[in-house]
Amino acid sequence: MQYVGVPVMVRLFWTRNLAIAAFRAAMATAALISYTLFAADTRAAEVPVDNGAAVVMYHRFGETQYPSTNIRIDQLEAHIAELTSGPYTVLPLPEIVAALAEGRPLPERTVGISVDDAFLSLYREAWPRLRAAGLPITVFVSTQALDSALPDYMTWDQLREMVAGGGVSVGNHGVTHGHMVRQGHETVRAEIADGARRLRQELGITPTVLAYPYGEYGLEIRNIVQEQGLVAAFGQHSGAIGRTHDLFALPRYPMSENYGDMERFRLAVNSLALPVTELTPADPLLSAATNPPFYGFTVAEGITGLGALNCFASRNELTLDRLGERRIEMRLGEAFGPGRARINCTLPGPDGRWRWLGQQFYVPVEATAQR
Repeated sequence: MQYVGVPVMVRLFWTRNLAIAAFRAAMATAALISYTLFAADTRAAEVPVDNGAAVVMYHRFGETQYPSTNIRIDQLEAHIAELTSGPYTVLPLPEIVAALAEGRPLPERTVGISVDDAFLSLYREAWPRLRAAGLPITVFVSTQALDSALPDYMTWDQLREMVAGGGVSVGNHGVTHGHMVRQGHETVRAEIADGARRLRQELGITPTVLAYPYGEYGLEIRNIVQEQGLVAAFGQHSGAIGRTHDLFALPRYPMSENYGDMERFRLAVNSLALPVTELTPADPLLSAATNPPFYGFTVAEGITGLGALNCFASRNELTLDRLGERRIEMRLGEAFGPGRARINCTLPGPDGRWRWLGQQFYVPVEATAQR
């Protein structure tokens, strides 16, 4: 600053006032930072460990020739009526994930709607109904199907129309919809990176969330997804999301003709997380040495009524051991067979709601020998 022609006393006064102002500004900034950090810490500390969301997953709509992945239109309309008339807050998956990552509370009975694969029936049947109801959705897209203009799938123009219409976010689902647990790690990296590149090219967006094709993943695949810069990944195992969940192993409730009745739908969207720590095994991709898995977890403090906890394994007998007040461990009667396998644990919660924890495993053929 130039002081030409300014008396010495005035210059000293200006300099003193500037120093005082700078000091006050610095103190105000420090106070603001301290308050922000304190508020963030307080906010995070106040969020209950079971605060989170229930996410439902769809594939096809009104395609009754595919009952295992299809939902009937009357079922879809009943689901929409429930979500728009009940005590629910439906949010896009990226918003749910951001709240979890940042320690912000989510509204009670938060629900997320996800649709995998971008089948044409989403555009023709589901989207008009969901848009009219004001319900946001997240679509997980495997890009090769759209690039190949397969007849059962949407076109890029249709997907652009949906995104431009609002209420539609898009997630990464790889390129080929391949079984990542059977692919080499470099192939998995390419699936994720190339899928993201095509979504940027066609839609001008960079996806922040991914859904594992078939819900299959292992620890190394999970780490690759995180290394690729995504912030969360979803499987296809049932359960509600809470604050102790690994953001790269988030559950969703699959909906289909056989599992889309209103009793199950209400159970799912009203469910609460069963928050746990010290989950074993760390890797859901089993080997001959880890099949059957020694599955176990420690239930978080504040969760009561553990005497009513029940766990079930797909196509297997299960013995549940309680070690102390909060440690739960399970022993299976035999090794899982090849392919996908699940363990589900449920616990009665408050207000007639259920806590639900699910885990999906994948068993390669070579891991099926009895231990």
